[in-house]
Order: sequence, then C-alpha cells, then structure tokens
Amino acid sequence: MAIFEIKENKVKKIKPTEFRLEKDLQSLIEQNLTTVFNCQLVATEFSTGNIHSGRIDTLALSEDNNPVIIEYKKVASSELINQSLYYLHWIKDHKGDFQIAVNKALGSNIEIDWADVRVICLAPEYKKYDLHAVQAMGANIELWKYKLYENGILVIDEVYRRARMMEYKKDNENEKNPVMVEAGKKAAITRKTATYTIDEHIEVLNKNLQGLFTELRDYIINLDASIEEAPKKHYIAYKTSQNFACIQTYKNKLTLYLKLNPDEISPMPPQGRDMRTIGHFGTGDFELVLKSIEDFQQTKHLIDEALKYIGG
Repeated sequence: MAIFEIKENKVKKIKPTEFRLEKDLQSLIEQNLTTVFNCQLVATEFSTGNIHSGRIDTLALSEDNNPVIIEYKKVASSELINQSLYYLHWIKDHKGDFQIAVNKALGSNIEIDWADVRVICLAPEYKKYDLHAVQAMGANIELWKYKLYENGILVIDEVYRRARMMEYKKDNENEKNPVMVEAGKKAAITRKTATYTIDEHIEVLNKNLQGLFTELRDYIINLDASIEEAPKKHYIAYKTSQNFACIQTYKNKLTLYLKLNPDEISPMPPQGRDMRTIGHFGTGDFELVLKSIEDFQQTKHLIDEALKYIGG
C-alpha cells in the first residue's frame, strides 16, 4: 500500500522506514497501549521464572479484564509464533503470578476474566507458513502487522484473529426453545470452564424481547466481517481491535453501551444517557436503553458511529 502526502494539490510519496531497535517499537506501543489496543499495561519484560526462563515482552489487561500478552519482532520470524504459544500455555498455568502483577500495577480490586486470554503478535510481515500454523493450532493468537513511514506515520493492520462467534438457534413454533432449557447444566459448565454463552444472556429476557435482541445482534454483526462477538459474564462485547458496543440483557429491556463521546451526540435521544461518571458493566461512555424495535430503529445509526469512532 502506497502512502501519499497531499500538499498544495500535489502528492508526494511517503517512503517506509523502520525502527532502529525492536525495543523502540515495544516502548512506543507500551506508552500508547490504550490508544492502540485499548489495554492497560501490567508489566514490561515480565520474567516467567528460572524454570521457564522466558521473558514476556508486554503483559497487559484488556478492557474486558482479560489477560493480554504482546510479543514484538522487528523482522519476520516464525520464532514469534512459537514464543507466543509458549507464553500462552505458561500464563494459563500461572494465573496467580498474573494476578499478583495486576494487583501491583493496577490495584487489587480487579476481577480477571480468564475465559479469554489474548496473545498479540506484532511484526512487519508474516510468512504463509506462520498464518497456516496459527490457524491449525486453534489457539487465541492474533497476528498484527505494522509499517512505519518517514513522516512518523505508523500503520497497524490485523492479519489474523480466531473467530469466536457464538451461535444459537432461533425460536419457532415446532421447535423447543434451546435457550430456555437446562439452565442449571449451563451454569455448572460456566463455573467449571469460566466461559460464557449467548444463550445465558438470552435466558434473562422476556420472550417478547428476544426478537429485539436478535435484530440488534444481527445488525451489529453484519456491519463488518471483522466484528467479533464475545460473551462475558455480565454482558456481550462486540469488537474489532477493541470493543465498540456492549449489550447487557434484563428482563424488560436491553442496555447498549457504545464507545462514543456523549458531548458529540446531538440531538441526545430520549433513550440515551451519558455514563462517564456512572459505573457500569461493559465498556463505553454512552448508554442506550432499548425496549422495542422502534427504540432500536431510531438509534441504530449511533452503532455505526461507534464503529467509526474506534477506527472500524
């Protein structure tokens, strides 16, 4: 991809350059971790101990309180994939070490969500064998590539991320509703595996709101092929590089949190509220309360704006 600078109706090609050291890339990302990946820094060059004798480049916590490992390479290297898989297995076996690091860096009142551990690889390029290896592994390893240009422009693109879309069956007259059965069994599975499903969130809703949920969910998912749906304990997150929308289900309403600046929303819809000073589950400073298809139709353009707001 060629990058051009426009000046006085003339274009000048911006030449690519590179970081002098791998550490320069790491330091830049760590100093801007919230902007780039919407994560909080937990530790840099984190030692995995004498036995494992490894050192994780960047240890972080996602906006959904998931552990995040970031590994960097200044040149294309298959070693990056092997390192990432090694550290992914390490952190799952050393949850206590990660909890201690989080407590030290961010405070002791954070409940870590172990349902999804993210590993982010950042390199200038990947070989086809690397992409195949990550796909075959099935592990939650994300491949991102970067390019640095001489005028200080840094471009970061997603190359691969494992799809985690959760499916569920729609209700009809001749089929028993699967989301309303075996609630106890699903709760037991959740406690055992620390994973959550769409069905668990639908169970909360009155039957007449399930159609609204389906329409809202389908609309968000179909905005872009890169959108990932991630059920959490208290909400469902929709994300590309970071969350842009979160749905929380209640008996008689759906609450939608959007990553928007409430000051820039005009006119403010009656379903909306500024949440910047109000604590809540999910991420986003703007809240929409939806109780009907009409509420959704009147405000769905704001979902589009939230996706644009994060750069989607």
